[in-house]
Amino acid sequence: MIPTLSQVCSLTSRFDADIEDYAAGKCESVEIWLTKLEDYLERHSVAEVKDWLAKFEVSAPVASFQGGILSSQGERRKEAWDLFRRRLEICQAIGTRTIVIACDVPQPLSQETIDRVQVSLVQAAQECGKRGLRAALEFQTTSAFGNNLQTAAALVAEMGSPHLGLCLDAFHFFTGPSKTEDLSYLTISNLFHVQLCDLLEAPRELASDSHRILPGDGDFPLQQLIEHLRSINYTGCVSLELLNPQLWQVPPRQMGEIGMTALRKVLGQAAM
Repeated sequence: MIPTLSQVCSLTSRFDADIEDYAAGKCESVEIWLTKLEDYLERHSVAEVKDWLAKFEVSAPVASFQGGILSSQGERRKEAWDLFRRRLEICQAIGTRTIVIACDVPQPLSQETIDRVQVSLVQAAQECGKRGLRAALEFQTTSAFGNNLQTAAALVAEMGSPHLGLCLDAFHFFTGPSKTEDLSYLTISNLFHVQLCDLLEAPRELASDSHRILPGDGDFPLQQLIEHLRSINYTGCVSLELLNPQLWQVPPRQMGEIGMTALRKVLGQAAM
């Protein structure tokens, strides 16, 4: 498994500062936060992005996240899909193979909405396939449809595309309706990405992204999840994803150090 830091852990810092400072913390793999990259590309070229990553010997195998493409309609749908296609072109250009897409279906839920989600997933897989990329569907606890691992795995299986798989976010897994036995739906074929965090002394019903803390510092039974990843021989990225405004105040260099230490400890890897 590849310890990876998501740039959202340092949301207020610049794209280039993240790369340099995370590398100083012995991070060799970064999950791109797409809005940061897009801001950077307003003043820099794709070639400069690639050169910057190469300078610090950091890979960028995955990018997060694309929302709004599954159930939106009308002008909002057109805007979301135009953005998605632009982002796929950027990912392809810099060598990022996997993009996370959010299962963010709003209420009220209808059969028409479910049908639209299924069609959208087919289209997303096709758009990725054209560019040799992959889409990782992230189930979310707040979604009206696809808020658990079982349903997300069924959606991916129904598509039957090598370009569509799953993103397992520990926060959504442990705070939503998913069960431990649902981990059996994860396979080496359908699991494209993993995101880790923890939660401490907060009711699961009231937990929000701002409550995320370093893995190993909270109550999530993360070792059950890690053991299943080992059992299926998962060798992809396992990223630290913290959307906690308090932790955003930590300088990126320090976040690189403490983030990689926490990840390696929970993954059972020796410090490098």
